[in-house]
Amino acid sequence: MFFVLLFPLFAHADPVAVRNLRVWQAPDHTRLVFDLSGPLEHRLSTLKDPNRIVIDMDNARLSGALPTPETGGPILAGVRGAERSDAGLRIVLDLKAEARPRSFVLKPYGDYGHRLVIDLMDAGAAAEDETRPEPATVRRETQALAVRDLVVAIDAGHGGEDPGAIGRTHRTREKDVVLAIARELAKLVSAAPGMKAVLIRDGDYYIGLRERIKKAHRHQADVFISIHADAVPGVNRNARGASVYALSERGATSEAARVLADKENAADLIGGAGANDKDDLLLKVLVDMTQTATISDSLDLGTDLLGSLRTVGPLHQDTVAQAGFMVLKSPHIPSVLIETAYISNPDEEKKLRDKAYQRQVAEGIFNGLQRATPRLQARRGAATPSQASGPREHVVKPGETLAVIAKQYDTHVEALRFINGLGAKDPPAGRRLRIPPKAGG
Repeated sequence: MFFVLLFPLFAHADPVAVRNLRVWQAPDHTRLVFDLSGPLEHRLSTLKDPNRIVIDMDNARLSGALPTPETGGPILAGVRGAERSDAGLRIVLDLKAEARPRSFVLKPYGDYGHRLVIDLMDAGAAAEDETRPEPATVRRETQALAVRDLVVAIDAGHGGEDPGAIGRTHRTREKDVVLAIARELAKLVSAAPGMKAVLIRDGDYYIGLRERIKKAHRHQADVFISIHADAVPGVNRNARGASVYALSERGATSEAARVLADKENAADLIGGAGANDKDDLLLKVLVDMTQTATISDSLDLGTDLLGSLRTVGPLHQDTVAQAGFMVLKSPHIPSVLIETAYISNPDEEKKLRDKAYQRQVAEGIFNGLQRATPRLQARRGAATPSQASGPREHVVKPGETLAVIAKQYDTHVEALRFINGLGAKDPPAGRRLRIPPKAGG
């Protein structure tokens, strides 16, 4: 009897209210985020002639008219919705071109409640990416005897749904100032002979932490620099200065470093990362291969950066700290995270808003990078095409599969896919692949 009486309560639960919609444009996809009053079940359907995506939400209703979304991007043409007769809700996304949808629900975190995230992936760009070689690979094959550029991956933290820390005086958003600094740094790197910049994020959109690592690998980056602005909770406004962090193999070097890493690692809970972005097992295999050597190189790079940032402003700590930052867990790329200043400090928030100071910070990072360049070049071996045929790179022969190549080098097929940014298909003949170093190599 107890269960019989309870059943109607569940059957007639209050519908989930769809309260708001935000749209974020990225180079390869458009993200829609629906704010919800609770969790819900949903289904996606892809229709053609005309192209559109249908989202059916069970036991849901609109709490008001959805805002008119920005449709200036290449994919989304419009959004319309209506409540179904079965107490459900149907949202139709009208498209300008064919798109591959994916969706996931985010649980409440911080100031955010339940959210339904819909990513519309550019179908044409995704298909092209699976077949074309990476730009760095093309460049290396066409430069007969030249030393290839040092590729610097510049990662502006946060973005899109995730604003990062927010200043108390002017409500300055971390995601905005670090993107401005990243762009200034990219200009300096691109203008320097023998260097090439890759911006991991070049707009106001979110990229999952693991996807940032994968993008650096796809561009065959030699160094990874993640740029942030720190903050302290509560009323403490005195904390100031820059800090540099590297990955830790065995826990954080301080409680403050651990807390900061936990905060930065929670970005996916705010910005939104789908199940496809969470490949912990593969990432652990790759990290374990070269972790000790890569961390050592990261610490050396961090020391050079701290020495240069000292000329820009005060340092919060004068040695490189370590903690388990997810975004630094690259298998073989020296990687550091820079907290440029404390956005929670009114004086430093004011500086971070100033374009001239943003350039100074970028120059400080660039000067430290230049100090480290000879060591980074030596670490990589400054590979030319004649050297690239050695044991750490492989040119695919006609008929070769990834399984054959993996067996030849005693590595994992998925490791080859990860490091080279490959899709599900075997690479074409002539494609030059990076081979993961052996454990301890």
